[in-house]
Amino acid sequence: MGVRLRTTLTATAAVAAALCLASIALFTALDSSLTASTKELAANDAKEQMRQLKAESGPGNPGYGKGMVPPLEKGAVPPGGKGPVPPGGKGPVPDSAATGEDGGPLLPDEAVLVVRRTFETEDGPVTVLGTASKAPALAAMTTLRDLLIPGVPALLTVVALFTWLAVGRVLRPVSAIRAKVADITAYGLHERVPEPDTRDEIAALARTVNATLDRLQIAVDAQRQFVADAAHELRSPLAILRTRLELALPAEKPLATAALDDVARLQSLSADLLLLARLDAGEPLSRAEELDLAQVVAEEAVRKRPRPDVHVYLDLTPDLLVNGSADQLRRLVANLVDNAVRHASTSVRVTLTSPGDHAVLDVVDDGPGIPPEHHAIVFDRFTRLDHARTRDTGGSGLGLPIARDIARAHGGTLQVVPHSPGARLRAVFPLSGRSVAYPPGDLAVRARV
Repeated sequence: MGVRLRTTLTATAAVAAALCLASIALFTALDSSLTASTKELAANDAKEQMRQLKAESGPGNPGYGKGMVPPLEKGAVPPGGKGPVPPGGKGPVPDSAATGEDGGPLLPDEAVLVVRRTFETEDGPVTVLGTASKAPALAAMTTLRDLLIPGVPALLTVVALFTWLAVGRVLRPVSAIRAKVADITAYGLHERVPEPDTRDEIAALARTVNATLDRLQIAVDAQRQFVADAAHELRSPLAILRTRLELALPAEKPLATAALDDVARLQSLSADLLLLARLDAGEPLSRAEELDLAQVVAEEAVRKRPRPDVHVYLDLTPDLLVNGSADQLRRLVANLVDNAVRHASTSVRVTLTSPGDHAVLDVVDDGPGIPPEHHAIVFDRFTRLDHARTRDTGGSGLGLPIARDIARAHGGTLQVVPHSPGARLRAVFPLSGRSVAYPPGDLAVRARV
């Protein structure tokens, strides 16, 4: 559950609890207030009846009227409490007298509030029944209930909506920061996350992330520079050492020959490290031009390799023009074919097609293949899946990483494609605008090396 959803649910639940408590308090307070007001109206009605009695009656005539209970005994009231007793105490008065309305419609007992008030007169105490209708109070409570039942859910919906939108607006910079950090790789450390103009915790987070990227870029640049300097400094001593070994005396030739192989490996390794450092630094492609990729692949694929028992088959589509460096593209093809020949059983197939606006180069061998769980790590530097091989025959583990970096430098990709038997490595390059598109299988150049 995301932060946005959790915040919305929490805010809505808090407002719902507050509204429930407020509604209960409001109902209780309003009911108490309306009950008190109704009782006061009933008491005023009793007082008004007593005042009218006094005004209409003369001395010695109590003038019992509606709602009046004569003094059967001093301070006594008639039993029951439903209707008042007329003068003489014989039978109750009509119900209209109890409701306070002469000849009006009868109200149910629960809709009328009756209060008893006793007044002292010259003829003794007189109890007066005062009445007040509960209808206004009940109507007010009903109206409040009708408003709250649909109003509370509607208000909660509005709160949830505004909370969702507000939290989404607040978290929008966080989403931008996350997306940018996800795009930054070891080859794009110069990029920075966007910093919002607000002065809050999110802006502080963006500044902290950018400061961390600054320190990381400095460290990576220093490491790359060290590798480049070390590889460059090794070239001259190794060249001198190789020259001296080649000029060794005849008696020293066997030892010099073995040492020459080690020097050749060191020269190859230093050249690979220097090329990787240049690719990591993002240097512009040297002598970039428009090339016929089929010609580059053919020239490099026909080169002799240490295993003459492995045959290389070519199936190339001509006139696929790409923009790039001929030297680096040759190096990419050489690394892919060398890797395939090293692991193949009998044959390697190199195909170049153009299904759309891209050139697709596939190098397939019939060897043991690459397990699916290793499709990504084979492009890590110094990775060698076959640990049983010696470093003399197994390579340095830099061929595929260099090929991948060259493909990226040319705007393309290099990846392992599932294939059985053997392994298939696929490089994809964007074509230049002057390339000619041929249907699959037309004008293909096929050869066996």
